[in-house]
Parts: sequence; structure tokens; C-alpha cells
Amino acid sequence: MKSLNIFCEDHMDKIKIGIIGAGGYGGCGAIELLYAHPHAEIAVLLDKQDIGRSISDLYPHLKGFCDLPLMDPDDPAVPDDLDAVFFATPDGVGQQEAGGWLEKGVKVVDYSGDFRFNDAHSYEAYAARIGRQQAHAAPELLPLSVYGLAELHRNEIQNTSLVGNPGCFAVSCILGLAPAAKEKLIEITSIVCDAKTGVSGAGKKPAPGFHYPARYDNMNAYKISGHQHVFEVERELSLLAGEDVIMTFTPHVVPVCRGILTTIYAQLNPGISLPKIVDAYRSFYGDDVFVRVFGPDVPQGTANVRGSNFCNLSVNMDDRTGKLVVVSHIDNLVKGQAGSAVQNMNIMFHFEESAGLMKPGLFP
Repeated sequence: MKSLNIFCEDHMDKIKIGIIGAGGYGGCGAIELLYAHPHAEIAVLLDKQDIGRSISDLYPHLKGFCDLPLMDPDDPAVPDDLDAVFFATPDGVGQQEAGGWLEKGVKVVDYSGDFRFNDAHSYEAYAARIGRQQAHAAPELLPLSVYGLAELHRNEIQNTSLVGNPGCFAVSCILGLAPAAKEKLIEITSIVCDAKTGVSGAGKKPAPGFHYPARYDNMNAYKISGHQHVFEVERELSLLAGEDVIMTFTPHVVPVCRGILTTIYAQLNPGISLPKIVDAYRSFYGDDVFVRVFGPDVPQGTANVRGSNFCNLSVNMDDRTGKLVVVSHIDNLVKGQAGSAVQNMNIMFHFEESAGLMKPGLFP
């Protein structure tokens, strides 16, 4: 893989990490990855709920691995000698609070859409799509932010202190389409992404639509032609293709806990064969340890990446219609969230990119 110099060769002490929003699924996912990280340690867990409770009371599987209490972010006893902070928080929190940490020299990785766009105009369009106030609370920070899809932006990530983690659907779609866009394999106006996600993508907070009787034995599309992750997918693909990309994207919720499966279709350009497609994908991701490319002869499913930071791409073509068909598989809570955050942290501190992340999926 594209390796970076290992920071800890000259710095034997582990970096100190704070997790804001530690009580949610995204915070829990970061704890699961960081508790045994070779170069980092969790110094403080912050949240606005369950203050004073041990994180292992909320998540018993963490007992003995991480038993730190949750602290209020406004508590004056919160340490400020951290090296990095993860904002595992909804939109709006990071843009209010990240600046204070950056002023202290702390690196920031934000899970939300607050820093996925590095200019105010792009952020305004995104904010309008999700029904938020369009004016960013810290527009001066946007030019400093880097979009945190490591496979495309690792050089910029290693030179920044502020990363906007990508959306989970965006990770699946962009990784599934990047080689095709870059190598001009497809008609760029013909992209269709059909995505399925597990219920955990909605987060920890209960809602009627995710109550067991409403979710069991039920599948549905939502935000048809209106999902917010389309903005970042189209921007990244446009940069790769060298022209504007407008795509069709429809997400669905399916009755599984975790995982995203995105089936991607696009019209192939004349003369493109399946061997050429597979070679292009394997060449593009040849140095990326967390993206695995499979031809049509190896069946794939979300179970193969469950609990891991891998993205498995099944690459095929429809000879009858001349269409590219790529099926992208990720764990929405790992590669789609906490795993990408740790991967970005590794790059920001010049650790081995895979530190703390090299483990297979959980099977069956």
C-alpha cells in the first residue's frame, strides 16, 4: 500500500484522542478500533447524554477494554492536552466547536457534513438539501478542510489538521466508480447507483420507522433523488472525470443491522471489455490495502466486510446492454464511518495507514 513514515519511530508516547459524541454508534465504533491502536490511546469520552456513566455500562461488550466515564464537553475538567479529536456528532456540532480545538493545536476529524466541502457556496447547497441553516458557523475553516476519503486524498490529508469524514453512501459509490471515471471507461452522464443500507445507518436514537415491527420484513426507498451524499459523490467524480457529473442515486433501508451494498450501472464507452475493466480497477487500487477488486467469478456479499475497514468491489459488465455493473460492499459503521476516521487519523500523524485496522470481516 502507499505507506507513510511511521511517526512513532521517533515518538514513543502514544497520541491522546478525545471522542465527542462517544455514546453514539459512531463513537462506539471509534472506541472499538482505538482501544488497541499501537500508536494512540483514548484520553477522554465526551457526550451530552449519560454524563458520568462508564461507556462500558452503555456498551457492555467494551467492559475491560474501555471503562472511561462520559464527560460533558463543557466540563472544565476536560483535558485540553489532546493530539486529536473525533467529532462523532450530527451536522452543526463540529462547525461550532472544531475551531476551539484547532486553536489549541489539536487535529480534528469530523464525521458529519460540516467539513466535507471546502468552500461556503458548496456547503450552502448541501445544507439546503438537508434543511439546515445555509450559513456555515465557521466559514474561515472550510478552506483548511480536506475531504477524508483516503484512497483519493491521502496526500492532502497528511498535510492538514481538519478532515471531513465522507458519508457512508458516498464511500461506497465513489470507490465503486472512481476508476471508471478516471480512466474514461463509461459515459459519465449515464451513472445510476442503487444502494441498500442496514438500519444502524440511522444512528442510535429511536424513531418510529426503525421500531422492530416497522422494520422487520420490510424494505423501502427513501430520499429518492434527494439524498445529501449525492453532493460529495458528484463532486469527487467530477474531479476525476474532468467534467461535471450528474448521477441518479436511490438509497434503500433493508432489515439488516449493518452493511451497505451499492449496485452501480453505467454505459460503457465503445471498445471496453471486461478484462480491461478489471485491469483498470486493479491498477487504480493496486496500492490501496482496504479496497479489494473481484471479477465476476468470485461471489461477494456484505458479510465478507462486516466489522472491517474493507471495501469489496465486484466488477462485471452486461454484454447485452453494454453496461458496467459494479457491486460495492462496505460496513457502514467502519469503512463508512469510524474506520475511515481512524484511517484518516493515521495519515494525519504519519502512522502506517492500516494501523489498528487490519482485521478481517466477521463471519458468518
